[in-house]
Amino acid sequence: MNSREEQLTAFDRLLTIMDDLREKCPWDKKQTMESLRHLTIEETYELGDAILDKDLNEVKKELGDVLLHIVFYAKIGSETSAFDMADVCHGICDKLIERHPHIYGDVTVENEEDVKRNWENIKLKEGRKSVLEGVPKSLPALVKANRIQDKVAGVGFDWEQPEQVWEKVQEELKEFKEEVTHGSKDGIESEFGDVLFSLVNYARFLGVNPENALERTNKKFSKRFQYLEGKSAEIKTPLKDMSLDQMNVFWEQAKKK
Repeated sequence: MNSREEQLTAFDRLLTIMDDLREKCPWDKKQTMESLRHLTIEETYELGDAILDKDLNEVKKELGDVLLHIVFYAKIGSETSAFDMADVCHGICDKLIERHPHIYGDVTVENEEDVKRNWENIKLKEGRKSVLEGVPKSLPALVKANRIQDKVAGVGFDWEQPEQVWEKVQEELKEFKEEVTHGSKDGIESEFGDVLFSLVNYARFLGVNPENALERTNKKFSKRFQYLEGKSAEIKTPLKDMSLDQMNVFWEQAKKK
């Protein structure tokens, strides 16, 4: 692996290239924080895909893309003297030191839960009125549900045992079923949301990331369906002309692949 000096040299090289691009490249010169935002989100999702695929070479490449965006934002910030890369680095360093008093202070912790609890309490002391202020509004709903539950658990608002959470899941499923049978569309949507929220909470107690779990299933389903499409092409029979029994034969084959 590269030495610390080599890593710093590489980072300096990136900063220098960013300076050049911002000065000389027509596309880079035009970019603003707003124009980069959707691209940054896209790059983050691509990094997430590489992580789920366990493709470390791709992870390395995608990390480079994300790092480029961070450097880009810092460069734009420096042009109005709002902040630069040093300010960004010092800011996160100061935050990490402040929020890890068990490392840089005299606070004692026994486990990970103590660390998370301290983290949330420190943030409240910093001026936040709610622990939920740290949950981005634009997060996808499934990720947001997980973060909300994680945040409130950090200040002690939580179930004690997984069995209690599973009972809540069953309770929400019962209410959802009743609403499907006798309720309105709005009520069904509301109860379905409660079911999902309770399942996300149960996943947290089991140590399962719900976003990763669902994406894993998405990939699995897509792979099997594409196998089915391939077989459909082989036998020259469109899927719409195949019976469910015919499709199920290929589906079962796909599950064994």
